[in-house]
Amino acid sequence: MSDTQKLDFSAVNGPTLASFNQQKNLIKRMLKGNSATCTDCNKPLTLQLPPNNKNAKPNAKAPGIYCAKGCTDIELDMEAVALMK
Repeated sequence: MSDTQKLDFSAVNGPTLASFNQQKNLIKRMLKGNSATCTDCNKPLTLQLPPNNKNAKPNAKAPGIYCAKGCTDIELDMEAVALMK
């Protein structure tokens, strides 16, 4: 591809931005303690947080928001949150 050719991403920018904003708002709602359901199967979503002390057992799943059937699987980077404090 030459320097004069440009790729046109305008067709994917809109849906990608909308999806990002939906996930961001879902994460905010879940972290506030509100409940939500999976958009695919309508099952309740669960928020998995990391252990809050060193003596707690490690969780089987990484911190994130999950659906029981596996339709929704949003893994959260909680180390980045800890570094912000």
